[in-house]
Amino acid sequence: MKKIRFLVVPILVLLFASSCTSVRVLSDYDKEANFNSFKTYAFYKTGIDKAQISDLDKKRILHAIDDEMSSRGFVKSENPDILLSIFTKEKQQVDVYNNYWGAGYYGWGWSPFYWGSPYYGGNNVSTRTEGSLYIDIIDAKNKELVWQGRGIGTLNNIRNMEKKEARIKEFVSEILEAYPPGTVVN
Repeated sequence: MKKIRFLVVPILVLLFASSCTSVRVLSDYDKEANFNSFKTYAFYKTGIDKAQISDLDKKRILHAIDDEMSSRGFVKSENPDILLSIFTKEKQQVDVYNNYWGAGYYGWGWSPFYWGSPYYGGNNVSTRTEGSLYIDIIDAKNKELVWQGRGIGTLNNIRNMEKKEARIKEFVSEILEAYPPGTVVN
C-alpha cells in the first residue's frame, strides 16, 4: 500500500500542476512593418467595444496593457503610431479520466478483464472554461494589423478580485512578451 501512495502522490501533484498551467501564447506579425518606428499608442475603442466580456474585465485588461506598454517605453497619445484592440473567445473543455487502477484478480495494476473490486475508480469527468485573449496592434497611419498576440488559459472562476486582476495581468504580460517580434528576451 505504501508503494502505491509513493507513486500516486507525485502523479497527483503533476496533474494538479499541469491543470494550473500558465498562459499559452501565440503571435503573428507583418514582416514588412517597421516596429522600431512605433513609440506612441492609443486604444482602438471601436474594436474594444465589440469584446464580449464585462466592462469591469475590459477595464482590468486595458489597465494591464497600459502598465505593460509604459514599462516598455511607449507613451499614450492622442496622435498615436499604433492602435491597440482586444477581443476574446471562450470554449468549454471537457476532461475525462479513466481510473482502472486497483487490486483486481490479477494483482495491482491495470487489467482489461477487470471485473470490479473495492479499488475500482470508474470515470471522472470535469469541465472548465478555456479562454483566449487577443491583443491586436494596428498601424494607425494605414489602419492595418501589424501584430497579433493570443493568450490561451483559464481564469478558473476566480472570485477574489485581487487574484483575478493578477491573473489578467499575467495574461497581458505573457502575450506582450512576444512584442515586438524578433527581440530576444533574457
